Amino acid sequence: MGYLKGFIVTLGKLFKRTESGRVVTTQYPDEKRSKPERFHGRHVLNRYEDGMEKCIGCELCAGVCPARCIHVRGADNSLDDPVSPGERYGYVYEINYLRCIHCDLCVEACPTEAITESKLFEFSFTNRSDAIYTKEELVVADDGHPQKLSWEDWRAGDDKHTSAWMRATSSSGRADYEGQVGWSGELGYGIRSPEKGQKDR
Repeated sequence: MGYLKGFIVTLGKLFKRTESGRVVTTQYPDEKRSKPERFHGRHVLNRYEDGMEKCIGCELCAGVCPARCIHVRGADNSLDDPVSPGERYGYVYEINYLRCIHCDLCVEACPTEAITESKLFEFSFTNRSDAIYTKEELVVADDGHPQKLSWEDWRAGDDKHTSAWMRATSSSGRADYEGQVGWSGELGYGIRSPEKGQKDR
């Protein structure tokens, strides 16, 4: 009899409507619920508007990661053909998504706003090696937008309002910086606007 009661509850919720008359149940995967602006999903390695990589290979993101899922190795920049504006760049950058808990601490630790999190959270790996994203898969394409891999289900808006966008609107949590754009532009997006309710300096 316990199972029957459970099914009755499920059937009752299936057709339940909100006060606005909308059905609560979402027809997933054809229909997807909207994600919050600060949603943490798949990481992206960003580039400056001139195309240079933001990552300087400092390994702070790997050091702060509680799941120990990030592996970074820096290398010295070539004087003739530098990869990033600094002395070093991220030569190796890997994230193991079998371990990542999407806590966003790597984004907070990054001094150059190189690593951010998109809203993409749906992965369908067929083997374990696909779950370890390399730098080539994480760095944005030439148009500045994240690379879309075959096992990812990207939807419109998944690359908007990344975690760096929300983080930098109030630097270090100080109210003095509220509403000020204090971060660099990104390839493909330029300088992102402040959060809703805030204004430019």
